[in-house]
Amino acid sequence: MTTSPNSHLPAQPDNGLAAPAGDAPAPDNVITSTAPSGAGHIRSFVHRRAHITPGQKEALDRLMPLWSLPYRRATLDFAKAFGRAAPTVLEIGFGMGETTLKIAEARPNDNFLGIEVFNAGVGAMLKRIDESGQGNIRIIQHDAVEVARDMIAPDSLAGVHIYFPDPWPKKRHHKRRLIQPAFIALLASRIAPGGYIHCATDWENYAEQMLEVLSAEPSLANTSPDGYAPRPDFRPQTKFETRGLRLGHGVWDLIFTRK
Repeated sequence: MTTSPNSHLPAQPDNGLAAPAGDAPAPDNVITSTAPSGAGHIRSFVHRRAHITPGQKEALDRLMPLWSLPYRRATLDFAKAFGRAAPTVLEIGFGMGETTLKIAEARPNDNFLGIEVFNAGVGAMLKRIDESGQGNIRIIQHDAVEVARDMIAPDSLAGVHIYFPDPWPKKRHHKRRLIQPAFIALLASRIAPGGYIHCATDWENYAEQMLEVLSAEPSLANTSPDGYAPRPDFRPQTKFETRGLRLGHGVWDLIFTRK
């Protein structure tokens, strides 16, 4: 039976957005993926006319006010946003949300803040939350760099998940890859000491770049002496990953902790 989503939410309209420094009120402008983003940095995504199902569209219209948080240039108060104080993990690019939901179900004592820019994925994730009654997931539909920069306080995250980001396989497009030194330095500053960043990819060249970039960040330490880590039990193996492994394709996990 699906539980009421409202039972997990703080009283409206409190969305956990703290006012900026200086006691000024939080800005009224709300920016989602339909508005320009990525100013001042290279975006790792391109808006496409993706197919969206009627169910996903209905979920966007009905459930966004319940489970999503608007992007604003104001620090997010996790306790208010989730209606409880708990370790919070940031997931960047949750796709259709299947993995995110499974992890959230397996780790009910943690909060999961998912970032995704594409409407189909956000709609699918909203449907999963609604149908499962899982109350420890919130969504922000916006550019991940800007969310981490503007909304996440330093030393506040228990972890960061980045699973199978767009590999941008052509060499001339490698600059668009999400895992770059500046972004990893930003994420590392948002992770609390002892927290972790977990990346996974099925592109060997991207895995090599991830290892190089993560290893070069002075505030992070690799948990694996071999460079790449075994897939942890909490990250479920997706059907695409299972098919790829059956065909002999590799998958590389990297887990680094904040010193």
